[in-house]
Amino acid sequence: MSVEVRTADGITEVVLDFPPVNALPVRGWYDLAAAVSAAGVDPDTRAVILAAAGRGFCAGVDIKEMQRTQRQQGGHEALLGANRGCAAAFAAVYDCPVPVIAAVHGFCLGGGVGLAGNADVVIAAEDATFGLPEVDRGALGAATHLARLVPQPLMRAMVYTCRTVTARQLLAFGTVLDVVPPGELREAARALAEEIAAKDPAVIRLAKQSLNGIDPVDVKRSYRYEQGFTFELNLAGAGDRARQAFVDGKQQ
Repeated sequence: MSVEVRTADGITEVVLDFPPVNALPVRGWYDLAAAVSAAGVDPDTRAVILAAAGRGFCAGVDIKEMQRTQRQQGGHEALLGANRGCAAAFAAVYDCPVPVIAAVHGFCLGGGVGLAGNADVVIAAEDATFGLPEVDRGALGAATHLARLVPQPLMRAMVYTCRTVTARQLLAFGTVLDVVPPGELREAARALAEEIAAKDPAVIRLAKQSLNGIDPVDVKRSYRYEQGFTFELNLAGAGDRARQAFVDGKQQ
């Protein structure tokens, strides 16, 4: 299990590899944040590709780790670690001084939506689906980022029902740049990264800064606001019940 970093020709690929479904443990979120941040501060980096190995892009947090840690140690340290780690990783993608391209295949759920929603550009495989199962897991969060991918009314319906949408639907909204066959995903992401990398790096870095500066939503503050309700659900016991039902196989 790792966050792999590969750099060539001014392009850094950050690849999630946490079998079987890329549900990241607490340490994984911090490692991802560190990898993206390090790539961005390197003056030789001109673009970052965020991708994943295995069956899907990202299934969010490792709920089994969270429940196991809570049972062994008590308290909410695992929940706090996951929430802070997610916030750090999402912020690293958003604040990265160079454009971040998310190459999404398979499932993009929960924290995966947080990563894709904060990326500058999303290129998706034909099999990609996006959604937030948070309500079924007794949590809230990443609606901030889902709202950057789908219209507001659909975002609300997706939060309430935990339904997913396809890459083709997002392409129609214009929030995914392109949809390609799964075997061509990395190549398509690389081609876009190379196009960006060919531009004047000083201009591109200021372009990223300027676009973040005119963003109508403070994604970091709004996401932390959402997370506050997850803590409230845990204090009421609802969060733990829902997570344990998932671990016990009572939820899909």
